Amino acid sequence: MIENRVKALWQAGKPVLNGWLSIANAFSAEIMAAQGYDAITVDMQHGVIDYQAAVGMFQAVRASSVVPFARVPWLDPAHVMKALDAGAYGVICPMVSTPEQAAQLVSYVRYPPQGSRSFGPTRANFSAGPNYASEANDQVVCLAMIETREAVEALEGIVATPGLDGVYIGPADLTMGLFGTRFAPGFDRQEPEMIEVIKRVAATAHKAGKRAGLHNGTPDYAAKAVDWGFDLVTVSNDVRMLAGAANASVARFRELTDKGTSAAAAAATGY
Repeated sequence: MIENRVKALWQAGKPVLNGWLSIANAFSAEIMAAQGYDAITVDMQHGVIDYQAAVGMFQAVRASSVVPFARVPWLDPAHVMKALDAGAYGVICPMVSTPEQAAQLVSYVRYPPQGSRSFGPTRANFSAGPNYASEANDQVVCLAMIETREAVEALEGIVATPGLDGVYIGPADLTMGLFGTRFAPGFDRQEPEMIEVIKRVAATAHKAGKRAGLHNGTPDYAAKAVDWGFDLVTVSNDVRMLAGAANASVARFRELTDKGTSAAAAAATGY
């Protein structure tokens, strides 16, 4: 089986830079995968991506030897197992709030005797290389998302789950879960209360020998998260990057042409 480069980077003491795909298109996935990410996650929860589109996106990502991950829609065996059968080398599962849910997630990701995953890796049998059945349990990454007050309170039990590789913070949902409407949901938290929780999640995971990931809005905040000890950092997503680049291009054009139009109007009127 082809080695999971994410695990290799962790073993070498290096952080993983993760991209994020929400647009259901293999070509845009191929473009993102060519930019130098270590891993790229296909978002099947909030992204506008169905299963067939996800398969094509995994194929496009593989062409650049980037590690394909999937954020599954929910803690559901069908979603988890089908994402893995499609070739995902890692699963990020939302809204895992208890040790029992973490154990369920692990059972869906691992083949027996470590779990209850059904065997039938239709695409992964080819895309991941030979010996998939005997090596997948060791190579596939399993991450539980920490997004609720209940999850923070049960964190030590969650990270103690055998077979779980680590936890991944969804800062928008976690902010709402902890503080309701006191703080607006979003990435790159600046509130001391949230920063304290974010750091505590990473420290608790590391104490248990597990990895910690964080979703970020900017590369600057992601670099700060690495300084805090995070092992995997995601920077924005394809939707926000496309919108941001297009907005900046349009704004610059308007700025240049508006100046020219104003100057021409002033010359014509004598003002």
